[in-house]
Amino acid sequence: MSEFYTLSQEQNTQKGKYLTFQLGKELFAIEISYVTEINNMISIVPLPDTPAYFKGIISLRGKIIPVIDMRMKLCKQAGTYNARTCIIILSVDGIRTGLIVDAVAEVRSIGQEEIEPLPKRKQSNYGNYFQGIGKVKDDLVLILDCKKILLEDEMLDLTQVTS
Repeated sequence: MSEFYTLSQEQNTQKGKYLTFQLGKELFAIEISYVTEINNMISIVPLPDTPAYFKGIISLRGKIIPVIDMRMKLCKQAGTYNARTCIIILSVDGIRTGLIVDAVAEVRSIGQEEIEPLPKRKQSNYGNYFQGIGKVKDDLVLILDCKKILLEDEMLDLTQVTS
């Protein structure tokens, strides 16, 4: 079998799979295909004159990676980091970024038929970050759009600093 076939098969097995995580009591999800690894909290070097949600940079196996606090990015109250707090490393269009979350939950399958759009809100960037709301059993899961969160102009500027 060719490598192309193997790659296509791998992508198909990830379709509809989401890594779920918590911010406070809320459950969020991101497409598993963007996740490269999950790490415990490590030392973050702050950079001056950056948005409050941008916590700084980390060095991971020789690569400098910008890190954002998802609580602050989504306009939630800042939390304290503890033993369950972790950094999810994502790769979106070749840009690697770390997301600080309160806790990782599990990988879940969420079919397209189980995803509904968010209610429309006036003048809110918050809603722009989501693909929709996933309904899994009794849980509602807010599904983030990684490209919208990580490929904003300001995040591109920050990743250029770390390149």
